[in-house]
Amino acid sequence: MQRIRLRYTKRGRLRFTSHRDFQRAFERALRRAEVPMAYSAGFTPHPKVSYANAAPTGTGSEAEYLEIALAATRDPETLRVLLDESLPDGLDIVDAVEVRTSGLADRLTASVWELRLDGVDPADARRAVEAFNVAGTVEVQRLTKNGMRTFDARPAVAKLESTEPHDAQADRPIDQPCAILRLVVRHVTPAVRPDDVLSGLRAVADLAPPVPAAVTRLAQGLLDEETGTVTDPLAPDREAAATEPPTAGATAAAKAPA
Repeated sequence: MQRIRLRYTKRGRLRFTSHRDFQRAFERALRRAEVPMAYSAGFTPHPKVSYANAAPTGTGSEAEYLEIALAATRDPETLRVLLDESLPDGLDIVDAVEVRTSGLADRLTASVWELRLDGVDPADARRAVEAFNVAGTVEVQRLTKNGMRTFDARPAVAKLESTEPHDAQADRPIDQPCAILRLVVRHVTPAVRPDDVLSGLRAVADLAPPVPAAVTRLAQGLLDEETGTVTDPLAPDREAAATEPPTAGATAAAKAPA
């Protein structure tokens, strides 16, 4: 059995798809692409797909991850192209590697988020970020299924900074101010989300965007505490593939006619 790890995106209007919506779309793509999936045992077999740390509904992402198990060997890049063609635009498979190491979920310890605050002056955003960064505690509230919960969002935030808007954001209004925040947050319990950080900015600096923030996950992986950067979680598999000889199945797949 071969296992493949995939990185996929949620872009544009597809950011509003739920995780369950994506699961259904992905399983349809597996069937369209005729992927030789391995299935679970039991009375109701399911294709072996493992999802890791999905982004909340309504947020975009450039770095979502999943792992699939195959009953026959396939070239990862060929498989990526077939699956990408079988998914709607906005749900894009952008990377694929054969599993050579264990513990993908253990390597997803932090995320990099970009928060676009339309209608917020960048100078006000910078002052709010400074107030948040110097605060010892930033208590926020979130409504959960067990009622309102209060927790400190500050320890989970490894880095928060205000950056300049870039030209690629062509979909934003150009006749009003726009602030861009870059956030690196640790994956802790309870989970601290971008909207929790926005609540914290409102608490410490009275920063309240007039419209909901556009939130995009740019990366997730292992956090380097010294530099505050997040590393590629698929890099260990690529490095292992570069140093290990190809398996017999992989060699046969590479030689097979298209």
